[in-house]
Amino acid sequence: MSDALIPGDAGPEEVWTSERCYIRELLNDPRAPDVSLAECRVEPGVTTELHRLSVAEWYVIRAGSGLMQVGDGEPFAVDAGDTVAIPAGAAQRISNRSDDDLIFLCLCVPRFTPSCYEALE
Repeated sequence: MSDALIPGDAGPEEVWTSERCYIRELLNDPRAPDVSLAECRVEPGVTTELHRLSVAEWYVIRAGSGLMQVGDGEPFAVDAGDTVAIPAGAAQRISNRSDDDLIFLCLCVPRFTPSCYEALE
């Protein structure tokens, strides 16, 4: 096996988190410390926990629609195809305001680790 290949399993498990959403880690490996990638799913009517990360983050909305809040700014609508930049240290949460699951990719730079996460509720 090549040293450049980071092996994956047959399909990472989706995990329920205290953030009130499901997360599937697609890339989160110490051998790739500069970046991580996860798929997140928020059920209809759910708002994720207000939190902040010590790393920069981008949400790439893949399906559904919602209401995003970043920092002290007013909440704003997000839909499939939108990308939201979240600076390191900014408070954030997202609400699913549709009848379908809200699904988005979460890209963190550098890599997400549990110590990056701070709950604000």
